[in-house]
Amino acid sequence: MMPKRINIHILFTVICLIAVIIFFEFTSLDLYVENYFYQMNTHTWILNRNDAFTKFIFYIEIKKILIFFAIATLFSLIFFRKNEFIKKHKKGLMIFLLSSMVVPLAIGSLKYITDTPCPKNLKYYGGTYPDVKVLESYPKDFIHKNRVKCWPAGHASGGFALMALFFLFNKRKNKIIALGFGLFIGWSMGLYKMLIGDHFLSHTIVTMLLAWLIILIIAKIFQRKEDEKSTQI
Repeated sequence: MMPKRINIHILFTVICLIAVIIFFEFTSLDLYVENYFYQMNTHTWILNRNDAFTKFIFYIEIKKILIFFAIATLFSLIFFRKNEFIKKHKKGLMIFLLSSMVVPLAIGSLKYITDTPCPKNLKYYGGTYPDVKVLESYPKDFIHKNRVKCWPAGHASGGFALMALFFLFNKRKNKIIALGFGLFIGWSMGLYKMLIGDHFLSHTIVTMLLAWLIILIIAKIFQRKEDEKSTQI
């Protein structure tokens, strides 16, 4: 991706992110969608968070696989740096490695700051929290000692970080496949969290856009360094 195109993509992603936040802030679409995953007659979510199989696949095991990918990439860059494949794709591998670390870290930090409740926390779904969105403040008479960490979606951030694989390839077809793979894994993890009442739709969309924005910024930094080296030669 050329520098100018990266700038355009960054600007477009920022605009989309702002638009999504504002849209969900002033609509009830989150509740409308989440109602499909909550059974009002039994006061339970459509998917049991304690189900061993789904928890193993979409929460425990997928996290292990993502960590393994990151460690394997780091290992390859250190111990196989003279390998022709590694040398050829070094920039893409570095972008992926940094994205796999920075994206979850940034999303996790933001979750702590925003102090926004999950669906399962809301009184509407049997919890104790009022329906407070990310740009709203809690009612003065509502006191909670511990911060809730539900905006944006943290679990899905590791999956969406895989979108960085886009920069590992040169052919357009391969780039699209890599991007699609990251989106598929991210949304699989995000949907799982929605089905057990841990996140709203907007939480996952925001995480997806933030992840892509961070990836683009990392790619831009590498591109700038590459341009600086070429001008010095």
